[in-house]
Amino acid sequence: MKTSRFCIFLSLSIALLSCSKDNIKVACIGNSITFGHGIANREKEAYPAVLGQLLGERFEVKNYGVSGRTVMNSSDMPYMAEAAYQEALAFNPNIVTIKLGTNDSKPYNWLHQENFKSDLITLISSFQALPSNPDIYLCLPAPAMGNAWNISDSVIFHGIIPIIKEVVKENKLKLIDLYTPLKSHPEYFPDTIHPNEEGSKQIARIIFQAITGKAKNI
Repeated sequence: MKTSRFCIFLSLSIALLSCSKDNIKVACIGNSITFGHGIANREKEAYPAVLGQLLGERFEVKNYGVSGRTVMNSSDMPYMAEAAYQEALAFNPNIVTIKLGTNDSKPYNWLHQENFKSDLITLISSFQALPSNPDIYLCLPAPAMGNAWNISDSVIFHGIIPIIKEVVKENKLKLIDLYTPLKSHPEYFPDTIHPNEEGSKQIARIIFQAITGKAKNI
């Protein structure tokens, strides 16, 4: 009996060891902030790249950010109409971070605000349906320090953030607050919207802590 139990334990240990060798795939969904607009070496210094460096070798982090894109399919540039969206689904990630909403705040997009919640749920559901059954983190948008590109911080704070929080609560998802810790740091946003290299580091640090439960200074 003892030998049999030992063999079962050994088999389980070998199986777990084999699984632990697989990369944990992380898909970063987002707009120009995720893409790394304005960062000279975006492939190494946009926040998904920095997040990958922080998480280490066992994680494979991919940047699926597309500039100007929105949650709402009724907007000028819906994310779900992009090839990057299909590529992210095909990646079959274990973890998904979604940082969208900034461009939805533009006046001509927010006219369709009644669609924001349902389209966000559609986006989330498409990832929940994947075989990998990923953990999904919804990020509150970074603050807008000005109204460049017609982006409205008031709409982000009073309109978009409450809906994201509602969706997180109703769907039992994980929330990453990027708005509050960055609001007091306009120096991270030289054009008032897009983070510089230091701002991207801080976004990566916040997301790293949300995923791992560990704080890390950069």
